Amino acid sequence: MTQGVLFVHSAPRALCPHIEWAAGGAIGAQAKFDWTPQPAAPGMVRAEVCWKAPAGSGARIATALRGWDGVRYEVTEEPSAGTDGGRWSHTPALGIYHAVTDAHGNIVVPEDNIRTVLERSAGDPHRMQREMESALGQSWDDELEPFRHAGDGAPVRWLSKVG
Repeated sequence: MTQGVLFVHSAPRALCPHIEWAAGGAIGAQAKFDWTPQPAAPGMVRAEVCWKAPAGSGARIATALRGWDGVRYEVTEEPSAGTDGGRWSHTPALGIYHAVTDAHGNIVVPEDNIRTVLERSAGDPHRMQREMESALGQSWDDELEPFRHAGDGAPVRWLSKVG
């Protein structure tokens, strides 16, 4: 078992029951979120839900929500025995980004990705910076940051796999 957090940064109110159903169904739990207005996107709502379920559930949650118009979200999964942690970020404009994370939540860039960045940049520091920003999901962070801050102090619920 592991745990993580689903941050729905912004969603149209009409999708709320569908998001609850999809996220809960991904881990075999019944979900009821505390939806609050999203100040960074008037007319949209947000929610944070902590979850406990078997390793790999973060990917199932992220996949269940992928591609829905107007929904911005992030899913985190803590590392567990024999399994790396992960973070999935989604925006309507960029789609989904996945990164492996360490015990502290830091993104881990695999060796092969770093070698590719070095080859592509061929000594050009500006290109290397762009390539590393891409590997770290900087575009997703840039788009989601205003939505993250707007959620400070919002209520959080727990979602746990049944039985």
